Amino acid sequence: MKKLNADFIPWKFLDEYRGTDFSGEWPTLPEMFSISARRFKSRPCLTDFEGEYGSKNTLTYSQAERKILKLASWFSGNGVVKEDRIAVSGKNSPEWAVVFFAAMYAGAVVVPIDYGLHDSEIENLLNTAEPKFLFIDEEKFEHFAQRENVFSLSPKFSEKYVYNLSSENAGALDMPSEDDLAAILFTSGTTGNPKGVMLTHKNLVSCCYIAQTRMQIFETDVFYALLPIHHAYTMQAVMIEALSVGAEIVFGKSMAVSRLMKELKEGQITMLLGVPLLFNKLLSGILKGIKAKGPVVNGVIHLMLGFSYFVKKVFGINIGKKLFKAVLQQANIYSLRIAICGGGPLADSVFKIYNEMGIDFVQGYGLTETSPIITLNPIYHFKIESVGQYFFPYMEMKILDKGEDGIGEVCVKGPMVFKGYYKMPEETSLVFTEDGWFKTGDLGFLDKEGYLILAGRAKNMIVTEGGKNVYPEEIENAFQLYSDFEQITVQAYTEDKNSKSELIEALVYPSDDLFEKLKLERKNNPAPAEVYDALMEQVKAVNKTLQPYARITRLTVLDKPLEMTTTKKVKRSYKK
Repeated sequence: MKKLNADFIPWKFLDEYRGTDFSGEWPTLPEMFSISARRFKSRPCLTDFEGEYGSKNTLTYSQAERKILKLASWFSGNGVVKEDRIAVSGKNSPEWAVVFFAAMYAGAVVVPIDYGLHDSEIENLLNTAEPKFLFIDEEKFEHFAQRENVFSLSPKFSEKYVYNLSSENAGALDMPSEDDLAAILFTSGTTGNPKGVMLTHKNLVSCCYIAQTRMQIFETDVFYALLPIHHAYTMQAVMIEALSVGAEIVFGKSMAVSRLMKELKEGQITMLLGVPLLFNKLLSGILKGIKAKGPVVNGVIHLMLGFSYFVKKVFGINIGKKLFKAVLQQANIYSLRIAICGGGPLADSVFKIYNEMGIDFVQGYGLTETSPIITLNPIYHFKIESVGQYFFPYMEMKILDKGEDGIGEVCVKGPMVFKGYYKMPEETSLVFTEDGWFKTGDLGFLDKEGYLILAGRAKNMIVTEGGKNVYPEEIENAFQLYSDFEQITVQAYTEDKNSKSELIEALVYPSDDLFEKLKLERKNNPAPAEVYDALMEQVKAVNKTLQPYARITRLTVLDKPLEMTTTKKVKRSYKK
């Protein structure tokens, strides 16, 4: 685990191209891609497994650039001018990435839309963004084809297929500048008044390179784009980061275990970025396999895990990769160099076990409004309890309105902070202080080394009768390795309507594993008493580890799971 030199500047190589290939402080996204295409012409760039019988397809940087420029010329020849919007909605694919960059080469603004939304919700976002063109995947193509200027990300509709578009009337490309708008990302309001985050080229490119001051990446890395690419996390931490250094992107379209295992193995993935649900599922499978080997083997392996972690933390030597080679190969993650968890809090115990097994596993944190990365744990000096160190001196972070426990709202300033909400000046002003600090809405505190420890979202905080603040996320984290819980979501409830004090309830959707273990069949009617009792026993066990004021006092077993976002977080719109 080699520590990055304090003088290491990841974007230093750009000086060679400054003044010729770009003229601003930072290159724009198309300028960044063009520089990578010059440096790494023949290296693999965009890969999927959509060939015959699931075979691997790869575009080199030169091939990808040709497709991007061809489409950008088509945009220009069909009337696209600077700041026109171009929408894209579909499964992760090279075609999606080609549209993303081609739009920017033509000076347009990309509007990535969640493909998992209902058609009516997508329509609402399109009506707000008013794009000149829409590119959409095959499942929704026929529905949206009734609109004007709709094209396909799938070769199934060959006449409208993105790769088949070419123009004899191509004009000169009106390239953007670094302060121009690059993308509008909608974060909420799909059924009402949509809230679109406006990100400039400087926002996205500065965030990309500044994040690399905490983690070095290489052209030999292979990034796995498994989470939906419309989301700021995957868009930045996978696609933009990879292309900035000439690395390869493997596009995954499904979290189905068989496909995931195939792509991890055949893609030889070195950089796996995921959310807690993904890493919990992977780990659950690994631990299940170890436990099946019997109590003696299980005990010995856990002793080895503890020893591996001790050596890694104290001496900075990673022996886990050798000790647990067979285990990692079985799970198809032996090729991993780094795993990063974002999009939500991960239990300390999960974080620790991956590191024990020799995977350099870290957490990061950010919001769509911050492009999105604003903290990252360096692999050479990670802290399990933290979501990472903020990127001083390239940005600022402070805690506003601290309580007695030192916890307050996390606020930031820096080149990655967004321009504002699309056509929402009032909403924009509400999230900034008078002196220009962006208020994240998250609660936490900073340690002496600039590492951020999060407590939870300000709007989710529960205030107990004794005036204690309880953060639902911290309680939920305590259950992440309990396989009987498919979902657990903590919220407040009140027994006395005249009282403002809140008690703590857990909403639980039990796992299939629990029903199997109890030899019960899952039905849509209320869960049997045995299920409630089994879950309550585990709730009681966790309660013993919590402060008295933070203990769960009511358990509600759900008949169906709560709705989740595409990054596998429960939508907290259930509270009565």
